[in-house]
Amino acid sequence: MEFPKIIFFLSLLVSLSSATSVVDFCVADLRYPGTPAGYPCRNPANLTADDFVYSGLAVEGNTSNIFSVAITGAFDVTFPALNGLGLSIVRLDIGVNGVVPIHSHRVSEVILMIEGTIIAGFIGSDNTAYYRTLTRGDIMIFPASLLHFQVNIGEAPALAFVSLNSPNPGFQTFSTSIAANNLPTEIIRRITLIDAAQVRRLKTIFSGTN
Repeated sequence: MEFPKIIFFLSLLVSLSSATSVVDFCVADLRYPGTPAGYPCRNPANLTADDFVYSGLAVEGNTSNIFSVAITGAFDVTFPALNGLGLSIVRLDIGVNGVVPIHSHRVSEVILMIEGTIIAGFIGSDNTAYYRTLTRGDIMIFPASLLHFQVNIGEAPALAFVSLNSPNPGFQTFSTSIAANNLPTEIIRRITLIDAAQVRRLKTIFSGTN
């Protein structure tokens, strides 16, 4: 290929790789199924400022559950304006002695402490644990896909807000992943080394079978 043509194609590739979106936003049309690329867009002509405001995180969540935690999320399915923008936000209400159980998701996360005292941490792929105590104003990063957790160690409920770099992060919690299904107890015992009686207890709690 001639040198001038090579320069032209390289310039074209650079311009394409640095191109920005051709639309300002894409408020999800939830009448259609989601795809890996998100939801189809609603007609901008039918949108108002209200479509870009979400008040669902203003109310304290109900922590009356086994983990004493409430996770209230603004994702594309609850706040359609997030569709295609690569971010979401979650409110964490953690009761006294409550926990956000060990879990993972396919994107990175940053937590901002508002009230209370927690221990938060993650486990690297080399099994190194990174954890510390967080109080009001502290932030911490949890890299994508790594197992992580939060534990309230204070004498009062804790409040934090979490931002994730996807409108659909894909949460997977260890406890429910192994127990809220029909995977046989004996298989779970063998792959986790958890006593069979404890596996059955977890299945009872999380409505698993077998």
